[in-house]
Amino acid sequence: MANNVVHFAIHADDLERARRFYEQVFGWRFEAWGPAGFYRVSTGSEHDPGIDGALHERHVPVSGGGMTCYECTVSVDSITETAALITRHGGTIIMPESEIPGVGRHIGFSDTEGNTVAAMQYEVQLSDGGAASD
Repeated sequence: MANNVVHFAIHADDLERARRFYEQVFGWRFEAWGPAGFYRVSTGSEHDPGIDGALHERHVPVSGGGMTCYECTVSVDSITETAALITRHGGTIIMPESEIPGVGRHIGFSDTEGNTVAAMQYEVQLSDGGAASD
């Protein structure tokens, strides 16, 4: 597996304001999906699909020190082995393993520089190492 970046997440205090911004500036499309306050983001076209992402409420508001960046997700073969490698090499698991039904198993972690990253073991993998999409 290539361990490609396959997904990004935009964390927002005001979902509608963020959605309007990305629609108007980049023409991205948003689809309500999963839990309340969660949108799938399509960045490209049929011929140039780009990378899919998510827009969702920030876990901690900016005023409380919340994240102000895009969080990337790396596709991995084994979430368990990846978590062990993260901690062995100086990273910290900050969001324990959880399952997203129909998608896969997910963790959040900080790298050695304090950057927040996610890893996902998808239920279905494509032959090129990327995750299957709907």
